[in-house]
Amino acid sequence: MGPSLFLPGHQLQLLEGGQEFFSALVESIDDSLREVRLETYIFSVEGAGQQVACALERAALRGVDVFLVMDGVGTPSLVTHWATRFNDAGVKWRIFSPLGRFGLLLPSRWRRMHRKLCVVDGAVAFCGGINVLDDFYDPNYGTLESPRFDFAVRVTGPLVRTAHDATTQFWTRLQAVNQLRKSGFREGWNVLQEAVRLARLKDQNLDADPQQSVVPRIHAMHAHLVLRDNVHNRARIERSYRQAIGSATQEIIIANAYFVPGRKLRKGLIHAARRGVRVRLLLQGRYEYFMQYHAARPVYGALLEAGVEIYEYSVSFLHAKVAVIDGHWATVGSSNLDPLSLLLAREANVVIDDVAFATELRTRLENAMDHGGQRIDPAVYANRPWHQLFFDRCAFGLMRALLFLSGKRY
Repeated sequence: MGPSLFLPGHQLQLLEGGQEFFSALVESIDDSLREVRLETYIFSVEGAGQQVACALERAALRGVDVFLVMDGVGTPSLVTHWATRFNDAGVKWRIFSPLGRFGLLLPSRWRRMHRKLCVVDGAVAFCGGINVLDDFYDPNYGTLESPRFDFAVRVTGPLVRTAHDATTQFWTRLQAVNQLRKSGFREGWNVLQEAVRLARLKDQNLDADPQQSVVPRIHAMHAHLVLRDNVHNRARIERSYRQAIGSATQEIIIANAYFVPGRKLRKGLIHAARRGVRVRLLLQGRYEYFMQYHAARPVYGALLEAGVEIYEYSVSFLHAKVAVIDGHWATVGSSNLDPLSLLLAREANVVIDDVAFATELRTRLENAMDHGGQRIDPAVYANRPWHQLFFDRCAFGLMRALLFLSGKRY
């Protein structure tokens, strides 16, 4: 990653799991004075998720502008009594791209809002892979015996402005599209213009706030926010991974929930391993979704042959999307290394160049590999049962067919 992209002056706090994330997020929302903007794929009020819902409600009731965006696949609908509570409190909420009658049969509906971003008062941002979802609850599998394995970061510093601009622009677009459908082009355009004017005015107020993004001069870190969308930032997250992998000299550790990397990314990992870099992957070991689980396994062969170490995490669901390279480069975000994230979804990753942060994340990943990961034996993999091989090839073929239908090359 080119050094010019990293901005100095950040403070970052690594948050593991919903318990740490919700505690920090609720604290920031409760301290908010002007504005809270939250985007999440899943917004569930089951268990610990209710803490966040209550914090948003409290903020709106005391006059803070609260904006909430959920994805239409991750959150098809908001629980009725919470929709009423949010409306009564003044929380402004939208569900992005509801599926409608044809569901996911339309390729245009495959473009999802998968990022998890929150910006509070233009001063504090949160980014990572953690949904508003209790660690011990899964919408498809119910109660979990062990918490989901995932990460997020709390950030202050210059990149907060980038996060704020992204969330503001996305909300403005949603409002304009909604009005366009209701009242036609002219009214939609007027709504868009007014929203842009108000957003600029609010930005000026935030810029005038002496507390905005104040960062103590204690071990300030270099970092930047990498966004992926379907307009201007189509390949930025994948490119950041490939550049870091391509320049690695010692070690690569990647933990990723849904791992079906494209040809260039696979070659990057293989070349790194062959030139002596120790490459370790911590991947999903528990069955969650047919395609994501089985389509990942045909990729293992060439990686194992090159000397890549693959560990499958099966203590609970692995949902992390993080990496550490050469003890100083790290990333924490929402992007899986699969076609859905890298070609279709809106994603957000924070990339950090800092030894202390990378060391902390590396320690947690090694602990997960040592105590929750099972290393894949190349011989066992090569001789896996015929029915598993059949499912693996079917899933991989299905994913390639869907990519063809979407018009994407991977």
